[in-house]
Amino acid sequence: MARILHIEDNPSNRKVVRYLLRATPHDLIEAVNGQQGLEMAMAQIPDLILLDIQLPVLSGYEVAERLKAEDRLRHIPVIAITSYALSGDHDKALAAGCDDYIAKPYKPQELMDCLARHLESASSSDDD
Repeated sequence: MARILHIEDNPSNRKVVRYLLRATPHDLIEAVNGQQGLEMAMAQIPDLILLDIQLPVLSGYEVAERLKAEDRLRHIPVIAITSYALSGDHDKALAAGCDDYIAKPYKPQELMDCLARHLESASSSDDD
């Protein structure tokens, strides 16, 4: 079982992720803005972070940069989930420290496959 932090200000988008993860063994925790998400990550050390880019208080880019600057958090996979799907946005998210990028709207299986890939990768690197 993994602890997944979803940082998203839109209640409908949080509800979709909650629905998709309901049948998994994962523990989902939620934050509604960038600052709250950063504080929750520091306090709870999740196994993976789903990060909206367009957030109040701190943008997703700022959150990703701060997460990767923290020694005890930099190993956590960060997946940007954003409606920003313009050319260059993918590169900007990766440059900020995100490990992957999913454009909204996404197919449910796309999100689930991405989660499985990153959680498996994080688990195998923990075994080393």
